Amino acid sequence: MKIKTTTVLVLLAAGTASPAWATDVFTLEGFGAISRGLGGAAVSLDVGPAGIMSNPATLSLSTDNLDPDSNSQLLIGLDMVATNIDAYNDATGAKAASHTHSRNRGPYFAPELAYIRRSGKFTFGIGAFALGGLGTEYGKSSFLSNGLSGAPTGLDNSSRMLALDIPAAVSVKVTDRLTIGGSIDAVWIGLNLGLQLQADQVGSLIGSGRVSGSLVPVLGGIPGLDAAHFGLTRNNHLLNGVDGWGLGGRVGFTYKLTPSTTIGGAYNFKTDVADLKGPATLTAVSTIAGQIPLTGRIRVRDFQMPARLSVGVTQRFGAQLLITAEYQRVFWKDAMKNINVGFEADAGGDINVLLPQNYRNQDIVAIGGAYEMGPMTFRAGARFASQATPGATLLAVVPGIPKYHASAGMTYKLGKRQAIDFAYSHAFKERVSNDGLPNTSQPLSVTHSQNNLSIGYRLSF
Repeated sequence: MKIKTTTVLVLLAAGTASPAWATDVFTLEGFGAISRGLGGAAVSLDVGPAGIMSNPATLSLSTDNLDPDSNSQLLIGLDMVATNIDAYNDATGAKAASHTHSRNRGPYFAPELAYIRRSGKFTFGIGAFALGGLGTEYGKSSFLSNGLSGAPTGLDNSSRMLALDIPAAVSVKVTDRLTIGGSIDAVWIGLNLGLQLQADQVGSLIGSGRVSGSLVPVLGGIPGLDAAHFGLTRNNHLLNGVDGWGLGGRVGFTYKLTPSTTIGGAYNFKTDVADLKGPATLTAVSTIAGQIPLTGRIRVRDFQMPARLSVGVTQRFGAQLLITAEYQRVFWKDAMKNINVGFEADAGGDINVLLPQNYRNQDIVAIGGAYEMGPMTFRAGARFASQATPGATLLAVVPGIPKYHASAGMTYKLGKRQAIDFAYSHAFKERVSNDGLPNTSQPLSVTHSQNNLSIGYRLSF
């Protein structure tokens, strides 16, 4: 029943949304085509029903802007994400390109759904959105699939993380100037992972006290140990190797300083998702004994999406032109210190691994402008972020590294009650390098760029 429920919800709101969405590490840089066209800014202006994901208080602005005969609005939208990720062995020049090797990968499509309704001074909303994700597909024959001896293992290196957010929100128009809002969200996270560690990486993790359990002496005692591989992947568009459900939420406000100037702020709480659980295979690779697979159950502990604080201001210049700016602080340091994995073999024994990540908190500035011309509104924006991923803990299968984005978009109104929104954003190529153990055996660099296209249809009634 749990698998069926997950499948239905992902079909509705995450599509094959995956992974290398890492625009702001694991999270999308904006929700809905209006925000996306403004560089992801959303907390101090009306961005339609998609505002439920950024600042629920803006939903009151959305219903205020509806046709006088309407009190509801429906959003049906779709995101398409195409990525370009490459990993390089800086010692040899070898390249591993992330491609679509299986049903595990993209390009990625993610529907965005939301419905809001005004009732007096209240506006209620519900939605289903892909919150973000991350992913790669390097295949089974790149340098990442070689053992410490240099011999190929034929084991895959890949990842796919999907995060689905289902918010239920309310916004209150306290006065003509002040709105407040909040949401409680059901959050689902699913993960596929194929990760090979060479023998010296295993030794480094053991030596630093990051590996424990009864299988440690067994693994360390294998003659000619060349590599170890965790496999927790379902080769499926929707289902994942491990997953878990939990809660999230956000609160926010908007305030009109003047009829032309609005400020806004929101705080997204860190998620509280249960440990991600599912079947997995731990494979030890020996130059003497070959491959020794152990089937069992795996648990990825305390894998969460981070808290985020956003403040912004929107200034209108007449009825046609607006400029908006926003600052965000994303608290990755608290959410992503380690990837904490526990494996229990069906035949008995266990092993626990802490892969260091030590992400930094991220500072983001988003700016955007919009100009209305008859039935059309044109938008442009930019987004500038600090690097959250330290080079010293970079994993090739977790390349959430883009920092700079440029975007453009438009809205075309189909009468008073319908509109179509478009947006395109580009994440410029970023390169991060890791020179050594434990997360890489050879000097490693990863490059990542991507293109996002968003389209939405809004109907007021």
